[in-house]
Amino acid sequence: MTQPDGYIIEFYQIGNSIKVTAMDPKTLTEVAIIGTPGLTRQHLARAAIRKLEYVLAKKTGGAAGPSGSRQA
Repeated sequence: MTQPDGYIIEFYQIGNSIKVTAMDPKTLTEVAIIGTPGLTRQHLARAAIRKLEYVLAKKTGGAAGPSGSRQA
């Protein structure tokens, strides 16, 4: 699944949990979260993207704002 912002999202059912992997194809940065199957895929994807954007901001030295977007 590709998000409008260009991230690649994958979902894996592991027992009673769902592993969600988010990847930025430009930087090849990848993160993963574990969630419950009771949450929607959209909710899980947003959580993984927030983590990915946090990691990307840390790598570039930028600060992430409350919405997860970088601030100048």
